[in-house]
Amino acid sequence: MCAIGLLPWLSRTDPALTVLKARSAERDPTPGALRAIRDQLGLSDGPLPLLGHWLGGLLHGDGGRSWVSGSEVLPSAVQALGVSLMLMAGAVAVAVCTVAAVCARTLWLGSRRRPGTRRPGGTGSAALAALPEFLVASVLASVIGVQLGWLPALGWYGPQWMVLPSLALGLPAGAVLGRLLDDLLPGAFAEPWALAAAARGLPPRAVARKAVRRCVPGLLPNLGLFVVSLTGGAVAVEQIFDIPGLGQLTLRAALAQDLPVLQTGTLILVVLAAIAGALARLGARLLIGPALRDGALRSLHPPAPPARSILPLLYGALLAAVIALGLPRDPLALDPAVGLQAPSPAHPFGTDALGRDILARVAHGALTTLGIALAVSVAALVTGLLLGLLPRLSGPVADTINAVPPLLAGLLVTGLAGSGPWTPAIAVAVGAWTPLATHTSALLQQERATTHLTATRALGASEWYLLTRELLPAVLPPVVRHALLRLPGVALNLAALSFLGLGAQPPSPEWGLLLAENQPYAERAPWAVLAPAAVLALLGALAVAAAGGLRIPRLRRPPSSHPTALTDRPPAQTAPEPPHTPVLTPPGN
Repeated sequence: MCAIGLLPWLSRTDPALTVLKARSAERDPTPGALRAIRDQLGLSDGPLPLLGHWLGGLLHGDGGRSWVSGSEVLPSAVQALGVSLMLMAGAVAVAVCTVAAVCARTLWLGSRRRPGTRRPGGTGSAALAALPEFLVASVLASVIGVQLGWLPALGWYGPQWMVLPSLALGLPAGAVLGRLLDDLLPGAFAEPWALAAAARGLPPRAVARKAVRRCVPGLLPNLGLFVVSLTGGAVAVEQIFDIPGLGQLTLRAALAQDLPVLQTGTLILVVLAAIAGALARLGARLLIGPALRDGALRSLHPPAPPARSILPLLYGALLAAVIALGLPRDPLALDPAVGLQAPSPAHPFGTDALGRDILARVAHGALTTLGIALAVSVAALVTGLLLGLLPRLSGPVADTINAVPPLLAGLLVTGLAGSGPWTPAIAVAVGAWTPLATHTSALLQQERATTHLTATRALGASEWYLLTRELLPAVLPPVVRHALLRLPGVALNLAALSFLGLGAQPPSPEWGLLLAENQPYAERAPWAVLAPAAVLALLGALAVAAAGGLRIPRLRRPPSSHPTALTDRPPAQTAPEPPHTPVLTPPGN
């Protein structure tokens, strides 16, 4: 909250001038007018007295008055929160249905003990997870809302108005969660209780239901982050559908430097994040609490050989071909005579409104977009893994950072570091590690309660041995796959911040800029949007396919001639897994 309170002064602009322009764009910023605003709002006293006055008012249920409109802040913030919670509920329902669709094949095969449940595919879900929410919202609004007229596309007046925005938010998020659940299910179906249940003739539907219950605790923390991000981070979707939610309210307040509204909205998001995080952790303990306490779990990530598939090579070849074909072309050459031209041999991806070749812009934008996105993803992965090892420290921090909308984080980073080409990268990296750290903590908690780890610890293994030989090899593959699944989203967040003036500027051919620039022409020239979106979806499919067979072997030391301690022996001799007694229900039932 202190950083939020400093935002007007970090922006290196006169807060009185920004407030004056927000109140009336036509009014001249005379010295007298600016001085009157400073005296009225107390800007001359500095940020700390203003923050103290606002906190004192909160103790009495007063969030202050808007610097722009003069109305009370708390009623409008509570009303916007209600709208965001309704939208969040609809998006969660859509996400649950999407998760069920993504995992349907694995559930069907696993519950019937069919081979091939672990696969590197999932192209459709990977492509859906890579699509930006604002692009899905634009397509739904223009096609279903405007052209077909099946559902309303603007406003917020009843249940019908929440269908399209719920789809725009829930489909990509459900694809991400579905991929994470699909990664855990094969390990659950390989546990002794599942084998015993199948041998006893338990209905496949019951086995599948218990397998989902076994895997859900590892996903609950990420589900909590997803719920909070739907409330404060759905700014683009709220703007497209004209929804008066909390995310849009907070962003408008940040741009207008309306400090009371900004602080109140951010505080509500932080409180909501704390509640969601606490409920997620409580839910995980309620589902498998006794098993966690007694160390009665089995690892959901047993060692397995890498999956053999030509899909990564195929997707990589397609992406490389697109870049190679577009690099010889000029991405900045203007030709208004061929503006919005359909795909043709001369312009395979068509042209934009200024007549620039879209293939050339996609290819040249890949060099910077993918390079920076990969660097940010690696930094987020390393940070998430390290902080995930310290859940008591990283948990509250991750909840708080996740509550801040990405655009607001970009404004804060810009205020501290200034505008530049690396500003979006820093802003995205600030929050990109939170889902990975949460995922790491959840998986580590379950791995620490596995039977083979309990036996290894009882035989005298050190904590360092357990971490490097057992825990990290089991946790790294799913977390790395998670990081790769979010790589396209990182690329989009980078370009979205650049489009807002916080980094690279037009005519830079970044992929997110291409989507944002061509979005107004989606009805007249759909190829202008579909071409960069298809390449982005191809990147998501490549990332998931390449990580599908990722396995990290457990480290082994050469056997010593005179072993003196457990840590000096080969893992195969020191940590024999005790025989499991088959049960008919997963741990925690």
